[in-house]
Amino acid sequence: MRNDGAKKFVWVAGALAVLSLLLSAAAAPPRQIRQGLTAKDSAVSQVVSLELDPVQSKVHWTLPSSLHTVHGTFAVVRGMMNLDRESGKSGGEIVVNARSGASGNDSRDAKMHKEILETAKYPDVVFHPAQVEGKVMPNGSCDVKILGTLSVHGADHEIAAMVHAEIEGGSWKGTAKFDVPYVAWGIKNPSNFLLKADKVVHIEAEMAGRLQPAK
Repeated sequence: MRNDGAKKFVWVAGALAVLSLLLSAAAAPPRQIRQGLTAKDSAVSQVVSLELDPVQSKVHWTLPSSLHTVHGTFAVVRGMMNLDRESGKSGGEIVVNARSGASGNDSRDAKMHKEILETAKYPDVVFHPAQVEGKVMPNGSCDVKILGTLSVHGADHEIAAMVHAEIEGGSWKGTAKFDVPYVAWGIKNPSNFLLKADKVVHIEAEMAGRLQPAK
């Protein structure tokens, strides 16, 4: 009887052990799947697309000279910027209509378009962002530096723009400031014997738009 009881105990213990192993094996995959989805969702949430609204955006430029400081504007055609918040890598493009350039003086603007920027030949100015230095939060304000390439007057130039941005809900707005050493870039200096223009144009772009889902 004792042997029968011992055998029965061993059989029951063995059955319980096998059942435990089967349950453990069946429970493991769902935990791995949940962890994988969480990691994927976290990675996707770091990527954001900022669509620019041309109606709410404009580029202001300032050119100091020996007589006075000239102020002008350019219109924005379109823009989209993709940003990975974690790595800072960026892409997309912002297109500005060079032919829209105006300073409030018809003769000066005519010279700018015909002799300086040659906008009939080079109608667009395009910025391609490549890297963002600084942290962009999902909501709130931030100050960052955006590195990228500015294509103007038929040539590409590396620039760094200081940007202040504010993100709230599904919308964003901001300003970007940088200098354009146009003479060093091979663009004609508008100076004459009466007026000496600075060799650097100061740019301030005001922008606004919507946040789009990451693709």
